[in-house]
Amino acid sequence: MGPGAAVGRGLWGGVGAVRRLLHCAAPARAPLIPIVVEQTGRGERAYDIYSRLLRERIVCVMGPIDDSLASLVIAQLLFLQSESNKKPIHMYINSPGGAVTSGLAIYDTMQYVLNPVCTWCVGQAASMGSLLLAAGQPGMRHALPNARIMVHQ
Repeated sequence: MGPGAAVGRGLWGGVGAVRRLLHCAAPARAPLIPIVVEQTGRGERAYDIYSRLLRERIVCVMGPIDDSLASLVIAQLLFLQSESNKKPIHMYINSPGGAVTSGLAIYDTMQYVLNPVCTWCVGQAASMGSLLLAAGQPGMRHALPNARIMVHQ
């Protein structure tokens, strides 16, 4: 046996196991968030896209509903109500569902704010996502033509 044989089959279980370990240990990338640059009277102003949408009273519920997403959405709803309690809030939903308690926290806040909340399904609204879609103001619940909505029996 040569010197490379011990390394190739040592405690790690061979080169294939090392490759699998390295593959699993690769750091996950943070999602890229686009920046929007606007011209103002005082020069340029750069916003991340979600801040720019919030200025237009748009809240995005994208992805599985969990405590961290719920806290962001609730904070945005309360902020928009404090800015104006009459202007509608537009909520765009693309979610496979998620935690019941997190979703109900968003639902309760939607009912609590004085603003009408318009809901839009883009992509899918399944499970808890469909409940949030249905929680929108009557007559202001929308689904795009290729959206998918799934409600449990």
